[in-house]
Amino acid sequence: MKTTQLRQILGQRCQRISPPCCEKQCEAELMNAPATILESVRVLDLSRLAPGPYGSMLLGDMGAEIIIVAGGRGSLPINAYGRGKSVVTLNLKSEEGRSAFHKLAATADVLIEGYRPGVADRLGIGYEDLRSINSRLIYCSVTGYGQDGPLAQEAGHDINYVGMSGMLGAMGPSDAAPVLPLNLVADFAGGGMHAALAIVSALYERERSGRGKYLDVAMVDGCISLMAMHYADWGKPVLPARGQGLLTGEAPFYRCHRCSDGRFVAVGALEPTFFGNLWQGLGLGGPPPDHMSRATWPEIAEEFERAFVARTRDEWAQHFAGKDACVTPVLSPEEVFDHPHNASRHPEASPESVPVLPWASQAAGRGNEEAPKDISDRLLEGLGLGRKEIAAATGGKSAGGQGIAWPPVRE
Repeated sequence: MKTTQLRQILGQRCQRISPPCCEKQCEAELMNAPATILESVRVLDLSRLAPGPYGSMLLGDMGAEIIIVAGGRGSLPINAYGRGKSVVTLNLKSEEGRSAFHKLAATADVLIEGYRPGVADRLGIGYEDLRSINSRLIYCSVTGYGQDGPLAQEAGHDINYVGMSGMLGAMGPSDAAPVLPLNLVADFAGGGMHAALAIVSALYERERSGRGKYLDVAMVDGCISLMAMHYADWGKPVLPARGQGLLTGEAPFYRCHRCSDGRFVAVGALEPTFFGNLWQGLGLGGPPPDHMSRATWPEIAEEFERAFVARTRDEWAQHFAGKDACVTPVLSPEEVFDHPHNASRHPEASPESVPVLPWASQAAGRGNEEAPKDISDRLLEGLGLGRKEIAAATGGKSAGGQGIAWPPVRE
């Protein structure tokens, strides 16, 4: 690979190597540094709570500098997504605060915001405002419903966006209300992770075009994308209705089973070989039935239920180890990092130090900071502001907000 090609992929990093490297040195330096793949990227994060902060944390795990722009009435970002980030507090409703923010935006590569459509424009920090200051800026808006459409101005949370995508309507038992998979789908997969992917793609495009761009990331859109396989299956034998079909928990070989200690194992024996191994491992007599015929499922379920209650969860997990039957323990959150497999891959991990992206970063052991450090004074001084200007720009306040603070539930 030529040095010029590497520069296109990783920006200007080669130019900062001193003394200038030869082609082989440059290639080795760049290709062996996955922890700093976004080292030269500065991200301004105006988003709050979960989706945007999760996306910016992923970028930070890849080496980007993440600066939270705090202040105003919005909720604070969740602390679990604050690792490696800094905070600058600005009163964006004041002329001084906007001016300071414009100076900061001129130094940035990426901006993430989660305001309702039109709010950023009214504050004077919308994409058109900032593009005139920094033509290379990638501006990513993360919202529930997107920048246009009948629901664009509506308030919502993960449960609403999952519901609007048809995903929630496909989850849970057929004889009860739909079951929400925490807030994992819209907030994190459909929102934060889609935003991070869009931003990284835009950074790559910018190295060829030299221009930034605007990204409209809607969580409903992300959920719809995640449902591509299931829309096609809906109403057919594999997914006839909510609570019915192959992947809903109706199939006895793709569900959780209670064990003698009241805990559960997860069984995912879809393929004939895996199902045969499961059938044999449970000590059930005769040849395995045709498990892809729904007519056999009630009888198989009875056999499995009788078998699994004979041992504890961990006894079954040990029994099926190495048997290719797709049987694993259902771990509670406090058990995850003590499990031998997880502990071997992430020995320093804990609920307070969740692993970073292993394929993009070597920054193992970075904890989730309780609160990102406020660098308002130092950062604004570096932009040329004096003490009076800083006081006017920040409103004399430190990082904070008037929205929901996490966790909101009390005893």
